[in-house]
Amino acid sequence: MDFVFNVLVVLHFVGLASLLGGVIVQMKSPDKRVNPAMLHGALTQLVTGVALVGLVESGAMGDDETLNMTKISVKLVIVLVITALAIVGRRRVPPQMPLWATIGVLTLANVVIAVFW
Repeated sequence: MDFVFNVLVVLHFVGLASLLGGVIVQMKSPDKRVNPAMLHGALTQLVTGVALVGLVESGAMGDDETLNMTKISVKLVIVLVITALAIVGRRRVPPQMPLWATIGVLTLANVVIAVFW
């Protein structure tokens, strides 16, 4: 089970890289928009995050692991908002500065919560 857990962690980081990379790529563009990398990164983060919590909570990783459910709930709400904004943004015509900026700020907030909480 450790291998599956580690693969999910790697995929979770790949999702973060895609999401944050998609935001950073748009910084130079005069017409900022939500690109596919942002949507796919958000979906990857959502799916792998839920799977990681499910593995730990099921006891598959051992009984010594406890999770801070408040932290996980806050991170889940943030990634759900990011995903919803990315879906809306993919359907709208650029420029989408408010959507792009909100997704970027929420992504960084999720990273800060993961590291410092």
